[in-house]
Amino acid sequence: MDFDLTPEQLELKAMCRDFARDVIAPRAEEWNRAHRFPTDVFRQMGELGLCGPLVPEELGGSAIGMTGYVAAMEELGQGDQSLAAGWNAHCTIGTLPLLHHGSEEQKRRWVEPLARGEALGAFALTEPAGGSDVKGMETRIRYDGTEVVIDGRKTFISNAGTDISWGVVTLGRDPDGRYVSVAVPKDTPGYSQGDPYLKVGWHALDTREQIFDGVRVPADHIVGDPEMGLRAFLASLDAGRISIAALAVSLAKAALAESLAYARDRHAFGQPIAAFQGIQFKLARMASMIESARLLTYQAAFLYDAGRPYSKEAAIAKFLASETSTYCANEAVQIHGGYGYILDSKVARLYLDSKILEIGEGTNEIQQVVIARSLGLR
Repeated sequence: MDFDLTPEQLELKAMCRDFARDVIAPRAEEWNRAHRFPTDVFRQMGELGLCGPLVPEELGGSAIGMTGYVAAMEELGQGDQSLAAGWNAHCTIGTLPLLHHGSEEQKRRWVEPLARGEALGAFALTEPAGGSDVKGMETRIRYDGTEVVIDGRKTFISNAGTDISWGVVTLGRDPDGRYVSVAVPKDTPGYSQGDPYLKVGWHALDTREQIFDGVRVPADHIVGDPEMGLRAFLASLDAGRISIAALAVSLAKAALAESLAYARDRHAFGQPIAAFQGIQFKLARMASMIESARLLTYQAAFLYDAGRPYSKEAAIAKFLASETSTYCANEAVQIHGGYGYILDSKVARLYLDSKILEIGEGTNEIQQVVIARSLGLR
C-alpha cells in the first residue's frame, strides 16, 4: 500500500499551507470576532482553483479528487476552522447534489460558478423538529402546473446568508411521500432567512434558519428524479463526513502545534514544561491519536477516489477524528493553563470550534449506527 501523496498533491498541500499561514491565520481572529464570513478570502481560494475540488474541469472545477481535497483541508483548517467549515460545506453538500443529480442546464447554471468560487454553496436538510431523523421531515413540496411550491423551515444551515450566496438546495416531501430536492435562488419571493445564530464556535461561519413560505420556483428547479429516493441525496453526506474528518484532523494538528510551541517556551521550576513527563505524555497521546485519525481519513478518501464503497470508512473516520479533535483541543487548553482560557488565545478558539465536529454531518451517535449496520446489526 502506497501512503505517499503524488507530486501534484504535495504541491497543492504546500500551496494551501502557505495560503493558510500568510492569508488566513493573520486575519482569522478579526473575522471571528466580527462574526463575519470572509468572502473576499473565499474568492481568493476560487482564484487558486480550490472551490471545485470534486468538480470536473469542464464545469470549472479542478478535479483534484477527495485525496487532494483532504490534503488541502489538512492545511487550510489549521489557519481557521470557520473559513474551512464554510469551504467544507460548499465543496461537499453545497455542490455535490447538483453535480451528481442535476441536469446539464443546472450544472452550467449553478455548479460552474460554485466551482469557480464566484458563489457559495449551501444545502438545507436539518429542520427545527429534527436532524438525525431525516424521515420525519416536515417540509412539504407540491406541484402546481409548471411550478413547484415549497412550505417549511430548515435550521442550522450554513453558507446561505452571505453576499456571495446564490441560494440553497433544499429537500422536502411531495404528496406521494417522495423526497424531492429543489434549487431555490436567494431572491425568490417567499424565501427568507433568520438572523445569524450566535454559536459556541465557528463564529465566522454564517449559519441561519431558512424559511420557505409558499415559495414558487419553476419545475425545472427540481434536482434529480424524485423516484431516486432519499438515499441518493444522503450519499453526499458520506463525502461530507470525509471532509469533516479532515477538518477535525486539521484542528487537532493546530492544537498540537500550539501546545508544542508553548511547552517549549513556557518555563516552570527552572526548565521548559516540555521537559516534564506529564506534559510529554499529553503531547505523545495527542500525536498518536492525530496520526490514527489522519490515516483513517486518507483511507476513506482513497476509497472515494477509487470508486469503491466508503460509507463505513467515512463514518469511522468522522467518528474518531472528531473525538480526536475535541480531546486535543481540551488538552491544548490544559497545557496552556490560564492562558488557554483567554479568548484571545488560538487554543481557546480551537476549543470552542471542536465540539461541533462531533455533531455536524451526522452526529457521532449516527456514525456508530452506520458502523454497527456495516457489522450486520439492526
